Amino acid sequence: MEKRSTGFWLLTAFFALFMLFLYGPTITIGILSFQGEGGGLTFPMRGVSLHWFRDLFQEQAVGDIWGAFRRSFALGLMVMVTTVVVSVMGGLAFRKRFAGSGLLFYLIIASLVIPSILISLGVGLIFNQFGMTVHWSTSGFGSQLTWTLPFGLLIMFAVFNRFDKSFEEAARDQGASAWQTIAHVVLPIIAPSLIGVGLFGFTLSYDEFARTLLTAGSYNTLPLEIYGMTTNVTTPVIYALGTLTTIFSFLIIGTFILTVWIMGKRRARLGSDAGKGV
Repeated sequence: MEKRSTGFWLLTAFFALFMLFLYGPTITIGILSFQGEGGGLTFPMRGVSLHWFRDLFQEQAVGDIWGAFRRSFALGLMVMVTTVVVSVMGGLAFRKRFAGSGLLFYLIIASLVIPSILISLGVGLIFNQFGMTVHWSTSGFGSQLTWTLPFGLLIMFAVFNRFDKSFEEAARDQGASAWQTIAHVVLPIIAPSLIGVGLFGFTLSYDEFARTLLTAGSYNTLPLEIYGMTTNVTTPVIYALGTLTTIFSFLIIGTFILTVWIMGKRRARLGSDAGKGV
């Protein structure tokens, strides 16, 4: 057996510590969420039960948990769809140089380096200045797009930089219009990347706190609700909520990954059938 070098074991130890640092807090919260009925917020555990998960589904005196979840989920879907559509349109537009394209690109990316709380403050002030209602579905939606759109556009720029234009040329040679080429050639080819952009947009929105803090209005999103609970909840029910939201996030990610896998298998099968036909 080949002897491992000292460097290998150092890298292994560093990776293990990194994974512990990354997932340790989540695992700790997951364990503490199974505290017994008399359990507290810290170790040692006082029994093991599902009491705090059941408590989540009772009438809560600590806030509107499920209303906040529905708002975050709806906002995440809105941001996801908008991010995908605008990112594709932007990626197509930037395939050719146009006047001011460089300046526009840097203006788009600039929102990533501006502190999130300043974005939230600025959007809230603009809505108040023009007499518009500050609400999670309007100002909150807009402030979150300043976070998700730059990432979506960067991904689409990378996708289209590697895109083989010969597919489009072949479609046009067969008489396809510009719209038909996009709908039946370009979009199916980049579909896995679109799913990735959609997942990115949804998860960034679902977890966003700072850019929603001053733009959500009177109704909290889930991150804001959880933050509020940390100031007045002294039971492991908050850990149970954290565990459920983490499981939900992994389910969303798993669904997207499964969709990409199914699309890949379907594309491989179609390619195999086409090859047999030839």
